[in-house]
Formats: sequence, C-alpha cells, structure tokens
Amino acid sequence: MSHPAVSPANIVAVLPAAGIGSRMQSELPKQYLTIDGKTLLEHAIGALLRSPRVSQVIVAISPQDTFFSQLPLAHDPRVKVVTGGAQRADSVLAGLKQAGNAGWVLVHDAARPCLHQDDLERLLAIGEHSKVGGILAAPVRDTMKRGEPGIEKIAHTVDRQDLWHALTPQFFPLELLKSCLIRALDEGATVTDEASALEYCGYHPQLVPGRSDNIKVTRPEDLALAAFFLTQLHQEESA
Repeated sequence: MSHPAVSPANIVAVLPAAGIGSRMQSELPKQYLTIDGKTLLEHAIGALLRSPRVSQVIVAISPQDTFFSQLPLAHDPRVKVVTGGAQRADSVLAGLKQAGNAGWVLVHDAARPCLHQDDLERLLAIGEHSKVGGILAAPVRDTMKRGEPGIEKIAHTVDRQDLWHALTPQFFPLELLKSCLIRALDEGATVTDEASALEYCGYHPQLVPGRSDNIKVTRPEDLALAAFFLTQLHQEESA
C-alpha cells in the first residue's frame, strides 16, 4: 500500500457519536452533557479543529438524534454529519466512507473532551514515518487484577509491565483502517477500538504516550473531573 504524505489537506477526523450513554444515568446521550456551556462533543471537535492539519470532522450520529442540529458547530463548514450504526465500528466505517480522498484519518471519542494539542501533534507526527499509524495511550499505573469468570473474586494479579490504557485519537491511513474494519466485521471479530481491527489483520500500530488527563466521560463522576482537567488545560494553553 502506498504511503500518503501528511498534509493539512488529507487528514480527516471521524467521531462516532451514535451512542446513548446509558451508564451516565442521564436522559441525554453523554456526548451532549455540558461543561462551561459547551457539550462534550463540542469540546472534542474543537480540540481537533484547533490543529491546522485537520481539514474536516465527520460526526456519526444516531438516526434518532435530535440534539446535534441545535449545536452551533452543526453549521461549521468543516463539520459533516453521517448516520451511524448500532456499534462503534459501524459508525466509524460510515464516517470513513464519507472521508473522500483523505490519506489519513483520526478517530476520536465524542465524550473525550480534554485532548491536549501537544498530544495531538505528537500523534500526527508519526504519519511522517509510519505506514500503519498508531494511538495515544497511557502506561498502566495501578495494580491489575483478573477476576474469576462471572463472580467478583480475584483470580490472580496481572503483570502491568507493558500494559497500556488505549486512548484516542487513533490515527491510521484511511484505506488501511477501512479495509481492516470491513474484514474484522465480516469475520465476526471483536472490535473494541480501531487499533483492534488492525491488530486482527496482523498489523502492529505504534503506542504514542499521551497524557492521563485525556479521560473519557462514561460515568456521572467523570463529568466533574473532566471539568477540572479542562480548566487546567485552558490555563496551560493561555499561559
């Protein structure tokens, strides 16, 4: 596969945002919960569009979504909307199919609002030498336990050496990611993130160390933590 050069014109971002966020105990899908007057989705998209190398953001939303069209960014010419699917991989694939002739694609969680520009630029930089791409990730710091199947008892302690928390964005050549996702889905593989589709097809994406405050909001208590991290991030960027 030919390796496209990285340029502002051929990096597109895809955000799967068709989920309902049931763990948030909220009537709103989690990506539409707000911090400082902006939804998590707006914070996530804003961080991507602050990079001059990202030319377009494609958001995959549910067919029943009535919230996105009310957001100011719905009218941003750099933002495009597609209909997502039942699973994350289906939504990502729907976005990839609308990415045109992009050489590379970023996939970012809609409820991950605290992306730091330094992390984003360090991830994008791997496109200058990699033909496979990579992901932002943070080394595991806690002691990890494997539970007994089906019961809340410890089976054994897992060695945390070389264990990483997968973060987003994840950054891959568009055609490579598309082909790997299609194959993995067709063959019934478990696709938990985009990197897992490449792994299934025998590739080894790069781990790019990222900040641990790049959290995904999945539970009610995460919202206050994300608000704190965003305040710190804005202070750093304005200093």
